[in-house]
Amino acid sequence: DAAKAKVYEWIRAYQENGDDVAQHELVVHYKNLVESIARKYSQGKSFHEDLVQVGNIGLLGAIRRYDATFGKSFEAFAVPTIVGEIKRFLRDKTWSVHVPRRIKELGPKIKNAVEELTREMQNSPQIKDIADYIGVSEEEVLEAMEMGKSYQALSVDHSIEADSDGSTITLLDVVGNNDDGFEQVNQRMLLEKVLPVLDEREQKILQYTFI
Repeated sequence: DAAKAKVYEWIRAYQENGDDVAQHELVVHYKNLVESIARKYSQGKSFHEDLVQVGNIGLLGAIRRYDATFGKSFEAFAVPTIVGEIKRFLRDKTWSVHVPRRIKELGPKIKNAVEELTREMQNSPQIKDIADYIGVSEEEVLEAMEMGKSYQALSVDHSIEADSDGSTITLLDVVGNNDDGFEQVNQRMLLEKVLPVLDEREQKILQYTFI
């Protein structure tokens, strides 16, 4: 219909010439869509407006990357992109709000301590060794390791709408797309063989160092 044809005309104008008017028209046209998705995730909480802004960022990303030749309607491509952007924002917000700064800052220090101590001792350091090296309690080291693992589980497998055909890839796919990909796969295969025979403490240290 005419309205749909207009939408595709605006998308083309924005993709080819960065047309600000076309961008504005598209944002207005999909205002209710973005609002309704944001409402679903904000559930009346104070950050609703933030989610609308984030949703609009997702919408603009979808407009930039949409490719009509794949035969998918723009809405079918835009909705998961908007949802993905909002989910990412909420995940990062949750991480920022609920994890104390001191615990977040411990992450890199622990990683560094594990590397240094492993080199010095020629063996996996114990939690106590790591705590002494950094100058914090063993509880704090364990807490930071647990937090780091939870955050990594969220972010590594977090889906990102990235391809022009709207297919989903994960952060792990992106991280793996470098020259040492083979080395990473090799490391993972080795870890999968080794982990079952280690005790829980050793598993944690290994996972923290290599995964």
